[in-house]
Amino acid sequence: MRIKILVVEDERSISGFIKTVLTANGYDVVLAHTGAEAGAMAKSHCPMLVILDLGLPDMDGTELIRSIREWSRMPIIVVSAR
Repeated sequence: MRIKILVVEDERSISGFIKTVLTANGYDVVLAHTGAEAGAMAKSHCPMLVILDLGLPDMDGTELIRSIREWSRMPIIVVSAR
């Protein structure tokens, strides 16, 4: 079974690049482009890891971290220009 990673990034070129690299290295990648989408996908897809950009169009990424932490301890790696 391949490890599933949720990539949360609103810039499609960046999320596409990250997905390409991770997929080439044997990971199963799910993409989300908004915080709301990411929250739903985190619950429905049960990823082993989240790679998160803090600057999302609908919410601050720290809000998403707080939301996920209410129900999960999955690792979250923040990749952001901030």
